[in-house]
Amino acid sequence: MLVIAVSLLALVLGVWGLHAWRGGRADRRALVERLAGEPGSGPRQAAFAGLDRRVRRYAWGRRLAGRLAATGTNLTPGQFTAAAAGVIAGAWLVAAVVLAPFFGPIAALIAGWTAYSFLEWRRRIRTERFIAQLPELARVLANATQAGLALRTAVSMAAEELEAPAGEELKKVADAMAVGHSVEDALGELQQRLPSRELIVLISTLVLSSRAGGSVVESLRNLTVTLEERKETRREIRTQMSQVTVTAYAVPVIGIGSLLLLDKIMPGSLSAMTGSGIGRICVLISLALYVVGFTLIRRMSRIDV
Repeated sequence: MLVIAVSLLALVLGVWGLHAWRGGRADRRALVERLAGEPGSGPRQAAFAGLDRRVRRYAWGRRLAGRLAATGTNLTPGQFTAAAAGVIAGAWLVAAVVLAPFFGPIAALIAGWTAYSFLEWRRRIRTERFIAQLPELARVLANATQAGLALRTAVSMAAEELEAPAGEELKKVADAMAVGHSVEDALGELQQRLPSRELIVLISTLVLSSRAGGSVVESLRNLTVTLEERKETRREIRTQMSQVTVTAYAVPVIGIGSLLLLDKIMPGSLSAMTGSGIGRICVLISLALYVVGFTLIRRMSRIDV
């Protein structure tokens, strides 16, 4: 009986210790994810937790985490790296099978550039949405400041009233100031996440007013009118340059479509063309010309206001 009792006690203590150990690990994982700015600890995040930690060890992984935070997506650096690697490998395989083995590395490079461009596109879209909310943001801050509220309180109130992405970004600013960051540092982090000229002007106005005081209400009122005018100007320019933007993307699509059409009309022609050195050089020159054309058209359609 004594042996049985000791055995049962040992089993109970072992189960309790295992439960406490698992609970401690879960609490530590939740704390690390919260400090890292990750959305949660669901099954998808747990599946990529190891890869995410390895990616964050490198400088490019930390920069990738910053870019993902600026896009407003729930992807972690590990998830994005795994997805990008899968897309690159799939593009390599499809291009090698459908077109010719020579086009596999080229398709992989295009897929990698597409993954990077996806982040830039999401970041640009989020920045444009934030810029569109800047007049309302300046108006809310001006009203709150005129009512006698401090800047920290005004930012917190604006974070609650405005919709995403302005509400989400201002909540991050308010949380940073709540843990001891200065107004300049918190707004500087916002500027790094969503860089734009309009935001720089707004941040400069808020920082100078917090340092030296002055009629911040009148400055914000004038800034609201200016931001409304710039918003309308940007909208008109985007409408007028939409045809040029479509042309820029139509140029590479026509080139890829020509390759597929040529291989469809004459099966095996791409393999025969890329089987010699002269054919490979011609293909590379053609692809380079398409890239140059795409870049020049995009540069001509980019007008900074």
